[in-house]
Parts: sequence; C-alpha cells; structure tokens
Amino acid sequence: MKYYIIAGEASGDLHGSNLIKEIIKLDEQANIRCWGGDLMEAAGAKLVKHYRDLAFMGFIEVIKNLPTILHNLKFCKQDILEFKPDVVVLIDYPGFNLRIAKWAKENGFKVIYYISPQVWAWKESRTKMIKKVVDKMLVILPFEKEFFARWDYKVEYVGHPLAYLIDRFDKSNYTFITQSQSTAEDPATKEITKDNRERIILLPGSRKQEILVKLPLMLAVTPRFPGYRFIIAQAPGQPFELYKDLIANHPNVEVAFPGQTYALLSNAKAALVTSGTATLETALFGVPQVVCYKGSPISYQIARRLLKIKYISLVNLIMDKKIVTELIQNELTVENLGAELDAILHNQDRISKLKKDYQDLKQLLMQGGDASQRAAQEIVEFVKASV
Repeated sequence: MKYYIIAGEASGDLHGSNLIKEIIKLDEQANIRCWGGDLMEAAGAKLVKHYRDLAFMGFIEVIKNLPTILHNLKFCKQDILEFKPDVVVLIDYPGFNLRIAKWAKENGFKVIYYISPQVWAWKESRTKMIKKVVDKMLVILPFEKEFFARWDYKVEYVGHPLAYLIDRFDKSNYTFITQSQSTAEDPATKEITKDNRERIILLPGSRKQEILVKLPLMLAVTPRFPGYRFIIAQAPGQPFELYKDLIANHPNVEVAFPGQTYALLSNAKAALVTSGTATLETALFGVPQVVCYKGSPISYQIARRLLKIKYISLVNLIMDKKIVTELIQNELTVENLGAELDAILHNQDRISKLKKDYQDLKQLLMQGGDASQRAAQEIVEFVKASV
C-alpha cells in the first residue's frame, strides 16, 4: 500500500516516525512518502520536505511567509497527484494540513487525520469542515472524543503516543554530549561532559522565532542559581551558532547536541519549558517545570481574543486544572521566572504535589494503550478495507 504522511513540526516528526515503524510492521510492502524530518526518514519513509522549511509561528510570521506557504501547498498537491497514495495521513499542523485534507478529498483521496487540530481551543466551527473532508480521525487527548461527539462526529481515541514512548525509555542510560561555546571542534570528537551538579534543562522551543524570544529570558535567570548546571536542549534543524551567540555571556550554560532531550530530562532537577509538546514530555519524566510563553504583541492579542481555553500547557489542559505554573506574555519576566524556578527546586510540598499530579496524568494517558501501534492498526485496516 502507498501512504503519504505530512507532519510539519518536530513533535510531528517524532510521532510520525513511530507511526511509520508500526505501519511497516503491519504492511511489509508499505511505500511511504512524507513531509517531516530526520526521524521519519530514518524510520523508513522517503522524505520530500523537511519541517524546518515549514514551521512559521504566530499570525504575523505566517503573513510574512505567505508566498512560501502557498508555494509549499502547490508543490505538495502536485507531489500527491504524482505519487497516487492509497491514503493521505495528516499529523497535526492544521494550518497546512486542513487545506491539504480539503483538496485531497475533492480529488478522490482517502484522508486520515492523526493527532487532531485543536479545534476545541479555537475555530470550533472548523469541525464542520473536518467532518466532510476527513474519513477517519484518530485523537490522542482523552477529552477530544467527547468534544467531537457533541458535533456528532465519531472519532477513535488511541491514547497519547508520548505516554508509552517515555515509559519505555531507558532512564538508566542518560549520558549525553554537550557542545563547547568557545571552540570550533568537530562535534564528533567531543567527550561526554562529566559534571555532578544537578541539572536544570532549558527547552526554548524548536522554531527560530520562539528561541530568540524566550531563551534570553531563561538565560537571564541562570546567574541566580550558581550551584546548578544549565543545559539547553538544541532543537533538531537549528544550528549550534544560533545558541552560541545567545550564551556568549553565560559561561555556566551548555548546549546539548540535538536528539538528546529525553536523556537530559531523565535525570533533571527542573526545567524551563516553552509551551507545547515539551510540557507534556517534561511531566511524563516527572520533572518539575515552569511553562513559558511569549509571542509578538500583535500575535498574542489576536490569540487572546480567539482562544477558548483556560490554559496553554497540555499538562494543565488534560487534567483541567493548574498543575504547572504558566508565565504568559507580560508575566514572563526574569523576576517571575526566577521565583518560580526557586519554588520548584526548594519547596518540598509543592514538588510532592506536582509529582503526584504527574502520576495521575500518566495513568490517564496510558488508558488508551500504545498510541502509535493502535493508530497504525487503524490506518492499515482502513486502507485495506478501502482498496
């Protein structure tokens, strides 16, 4: 069978790669073409376009890059026509993927959406269009099944892919390699850094725009905690030079090579995390965190008026209560960030409650089973029944 899979961000690349591995187990003759990243390519798909060329964050940034986005849409449609897949599988990335879904359906292709657009957060009316153009929706958040039921749309809850992935991670093997900010050595020759200080992980996001906004604020806090080792998780697709310039005046900060986030989190004391999938990953590793969000003033004001949710972190959204502190826009200051970091490092009552809530979150997300395996099974069975 022929599968065309589209993911537009680092998290989509991760989930897409695990989905591809499971599809290949079920369909040994699978021919998979994808938009995604290095992980999806390594899993066995033919990579057409890398997500680093697709990720634009915020309303203003999207408008500025509209010609590129339109070109990518045109190219994608043509590539699908030439490949003639048995199914188009879309992973999150709604601004792009919903347009492809509509076009694909109009042109006779079967469409499956894995990891639903967050229509429950904003643009709820999109659900009407989704019902028309998506043949099967596979959701990963417990409350999404109930949400879509209110729109008379039957979806499949397959569990969250991160829950089982992180549960199976070998936490005893957490060695990692960092890069020097003062040398130009070949990264392959760097030795594993040995430092017994407790680690605080900085996760400033995967897109250049958000890194440039949030990382300087995170870095400004580091001198207040001289007894800790601060390590930035470098995003895949972003060059070390981007971080090197920012940490030039912070000798106590290191940058880990890309792809080592789980190794970093597996033995971390705390983390400062950009809102998004990373908040959930951090929680599933049991690491106390402060969630950080700051966008351009115009983008933030627009989002504030459109969003219908109480929280911005997946941790709080899924549990429907405040578990982790969210510092949003004007609240994201060096003073506030420093105070919150101090609390999750030294306030034992708060740390204990946080870890109990994390356990409840994990149990909830694992109720659906192994999401990647279940999603692959749904997809392969759907394709075989459709051919």
